[in-house]
Amino acid sequence: MIVTADSVAQNLTEYLHRRMSLADIVAWAENAMMDADFDEREVEIITPIIARLGLADVKEFGVTWDDCYSFLGQLGYQVNVVVSKVA
Repeated sequence: MIVTADSVAQNLTEYLHRRMSLADIVAWAENAMMDADFDEREVEIITPIIARLGLADVKEFGVTWDDCYSFLGQLGYQVNVVVSKVA
């Protein structure tokens, strides 16, 4: 598996949309750190983000909304929030 900025952003987006649990994103990050190859052009950007996500289940290293916003910005994405009232 080759990990790119896009694949990290995709997993962060899935987590923020609650289609991926905290345990799932931590497991993905841990597996990526152990088994994946990182895109050489993006390794300096994605490695610290993945390392941080791998520790997100530890209270002292939890991941906040602001962290995710920052990570996505570092990966070249703009975050927009849409809030809708449930009828």
